[in-house]
Amino acid sequence: MVGTELSRLAAVLFDMDGTLLDSEKLWDIALADLATWLGGDLSAPARDRMVGASLGRSVAILHADLGVEADAESSGAFLLERMAELLRTRLTWRPGAEKLLAEVAASGLPTALVTATHRRLTEIALDTMGRQHFTVSVCGDEVPRPKPNPDPYLAALRLLGVPADRSVVIEDSPTGIAAAEGSGCIVVAVPSAVAIEPAASRTVWPTLEGRHLADLERLVVERVGRRSA
Repeated sequence: MVGTELSRLAAVLFDMDGTLLDSEKLWDIALADLATWLGGDLSAPARDRMVGASLGRSVAILHADLGVEADAESSGAFLLERMAELLRTRLTWRPGAEKLLAEVAASGLPTALVTATHRRLTEIALDTMGRQHFTVSVCGDEVPRPKPNPDPYLAALRLLGVPADRSVVIEDSPTGIAAAEGSGCIVVAVPSAVAIEPAASRTVWPTLEGRHLADLERLVVERVGRRSA
C-alpha cells in the first residue's frame, strides 16, 4: 500500500458479465433463443446495445428490433430461465479475472460485485466465483435506476462505507462505464463484447491478464497526484 491515507485504495468494485465472467456469450445464446421463440432473429446492432443493460432494457431493445408487441414479463421470464440453465453448465472466467479477484479479496480490501444482472442469476454465478470474495453485491433489479445510471455503484459505495474517489471500478461495457464514471470512482475499462474508446475519465486495459492489486493502487496514487499538481 502507498504511504498516506488519502492516497490509499479504499475498495474495488467489479462488474460481472464480460468483466469477471465470460457470460456475454451465454447472453448471446439466451437472447437468440428468445428472438427465435418470438418468431424472429436478433440483429447484431441491437445485441451490441444490450451489453451491460438491465433485463428489462434488453427485452425492450429486442422487442423493438423484432418489431413485435410481445409481453415484456413473459420475455423476461424466458430469459431468466434460459440464462439460469446456461450459467449452471457453461460459466467460465475472463482472462486474468479469477487471479485478480482472489488477490484483491485476500488483501482484506472491501469488494463489491455490481451487476445489471437479476439477483436470481447472480446467485448462481456467485457459486462459481466464490461469494466469499465479495463484501457486498448489488444487482440490476435492486436499484431504482440500473446502469447506465450511477445508482448501482453509489449503492455499493454506501454499503461499503468508502469514498468514490479512492475506489476503483472494473467494467467492460459502455453502459457500465457510464455508470461507473457517473459515480465518481476511478474506472478501469476492460473491453469484452464491445470496443471501448480511450478517454481521460478511464484507464483502458486490453485484459486483466497479468494485472495485480498494485496496478489498482497505482491508479489511486495517480489521481491524487493529478489533483495536487
